[in-house]
Amino acid sequence: MHSRSTNLRPMLRAFFALAATVLLASSPLASVAADEDGVALAIVYDTSGSMKDPVRTTGGQPAAKWIIGNRALQQIVNRVEHFATNATPPKTIHAGLYVFRGTGAAEAVKFGPFQPQAIRDWVKSYRGPDSGTPLGVTIEAASRALMNSKFTAKHILVVTDGINTSGPDPVVVVPKINKASESKGSPIFIHFVAFDIDAKVFAPLKKAGVTVVGAADEKQLGQQLEFILEEKILLEKEAPAKK
Repeated sequence: MHSRSTNLRPMLRAFFALAATVLLASSPLASVAADEDGVALAIVYDTSGSMKDPVRTTGGQPAAKWIIGNRALQQIVNRVEHFATNATPPKTIHAGLYVFRGTGAAEAVKFGPFQPQAIRDWVKSYRGPDSGTPLGVTIEAASRALMNSKFTAKHILVVTDGINTSGPDPVVVVPKINKASESKGSPIFIHFVAFDIDAKVFAPLKKAGVTVVGAADEKQLGQQLEFILEEKILLEKEAPAKK
């Protein structure tokens, strides 16, 4: 009798371990953990009048920055889409597109479950820049959507060719975003690509923990976006800035 009881113990342990695994996987806590494992990305795209100015394409010919910027948006969408479907395990992505509209911000593609075609459709319908540069206001609008996200990985990716011309400056806005997001336990990381503008203009933002890189033409823009997406956003290699 003792021998049979001893033999049953490993089987019972295995049974209870399997039952616990099934219950945990189907519990609300497991659902929350899965939700928190996604990536929340808000893209801020410069639609100010200076984006009409020309820079070099990858072929060496001049083209308006907004034409090149549109191709860069496509690059971002393609890269994120590939990551979402090919990561192991697959990653859930929430994303939104924010642009300048006059002296304010516009949510060109509503923040929510990643819809690559919605961003591609916006790019296809976009007829060119006609706005000021409310950079701080637009970053603030993007941060509000991220603040409400349950995901722990939160990023704002900014592609801009100019400095703030209306509303609060990013230097004022970013520390407020940092403080508010960190108080919730999930900091928002902000990444600037200074397109055809000296990245040193945004040096004060680096002190606030913002990633700042420069791109003088289409080739460099593509390289810098790939760097930020690969090293900062999708692979989560960046740690919170130390205070």
